[in-house]
Amino acid sequence: MKVLVLGAGVIGVTTAYYLSGQGFAVTVIDRRDGPGLETSFANAGEVSPGYASPWAGPGVPLKAVRWILDRHGPLVVRPQPDPAMWRWMLQMLRNCTAARYAVNKARMVGIAEYSRDCLRALRAETGIGYDERSRGTLQLFRKQAQIDATGGDIEVLKQYNVPYQVLDRDGCIEVEPALAAVRERFVGGLRLPDDETGDCHLFTQRLERLAAGRGVNFVYGATIRSVNVAGGRVAQVTTDKGNFVADRYVMALGSFSPLLLRPLGIDIPVYPVKGYSLTVPITDERAAPQSTIMDETYKVAITRLGERIRVGGTAEVGDYRIRLPISRRAPLDRSLNDLFPRGGDASRATFWSGLRPMTPDGPPIIGPTRFDNLHLNTGHGTLGWTMACGAGRVVADQIAGRAPEVPAGELSIARYGATRR
Repeated sequence: MKVLVLGAGVIGVTTAYYLSGQGFAVTVIDRRDGPGLETSFANAGEVSPGYASPWAGPGVPLKAVRWILDRHGPLVVRPQPDPAMWRWMLQMLRNCTAARYAVNKARMVGIAEYSRDCLRALRAETGIGYDERSRGTLQLFRKQAQIDATGGDIEVLKQYNVPYQVLDRDGCIEVEPALAAVRERFVGGLRLPDDETGDCHLFTQRLERLAAGRGVNFVYGATIRSVNVAGGRVAQVTTDKGNFVADRYVMALGSFSPLLLRPLGIDIPVYPVKGYSLTVPITDERAAPQSTIMDETYKVAITRLGERIRVGGTAEVGDYRIRLPISRRAPLDRSLNDLFPRGGDASRATFWSGLRPMTPDGPPIIGPTRFDNLHLNTGHGTLGWTMACGAGRVVADQIAGRAPEVPAGELSIARYGATRR
């Protein structure tokens, strides 16, 4: 059976790899010149299932107003004459309740935990390397009120048997010694010792080579024009390099997925939320992070990737255009200089931006559609790297007619009700 995967980011490449392991003849097409060159290229580097949480939650609307009013805040909204944007924002507001947050977080933690296990198994099987570290994530709190508000998250962690540690100031310094120099700037943290870090782009590149060695065909520089249906099924995909025909199709184009699905009458609530990152060369090992620190106040992740520090964060809702305004770099510089002022040389930093494909409730959209040969694997938001292996394995199992090892029904498009416009 032939399967065509649309998209060669970390989601598309992991999906192709697992499909090839099921014996399918797989082709991957992408408009870029290689794998992992968009959202997968310079993300924060976290593989953090314990930190998997929806952005929509109790208190978020009030926080969002404060963030928007702060010119260096973690949230920017640039209003557009785009109905999809306003529908998406309204749906997100509807999910800002305690009940919806608990449901959505549980769905996210389940697939994220499974994905971390799949990544570990893949690493043991193949020996793939990608500047990986297994030293956990430290969510750093600057205020006692932030520690006091972790009760709901901890209950979900307990539900899924996710190890965690609530640390005081000295406990945080024990796992991240460089923080001793700035101990007055935080009060404690929540550590998730099973979380990992790694270079998503490097992983995607190396997994692509492994997949190609198993017979997967990668076609680059092919811009997809349309997905064509006939007789209630996808018949072909039209690109500027010709038509591609397969028995099954997987939509893994991230933020661009809805643009190709809407003409088919499938209107998924996925919208691009721009994120930004800095990649900084390390100048002092002792003053650099050992793993990932999530600066909860500024919503910035600071991650150790080999001899580099990756600083990722901010959320910009607006359009699909990639820009690199200095105003978006400022929050990243501030957090890095505040917590690890001697760790890296910010004057030599590389500044980057990418589009996160966000759903309004948080969990990704994984599974079949009303066209019986079209599957979705998109909408992973800030957790594409965290969820990639698990999501790819789930889709491969579904196409092979096997029951996934983790419950995936609630991740399907069916949770949004009618999908035809």
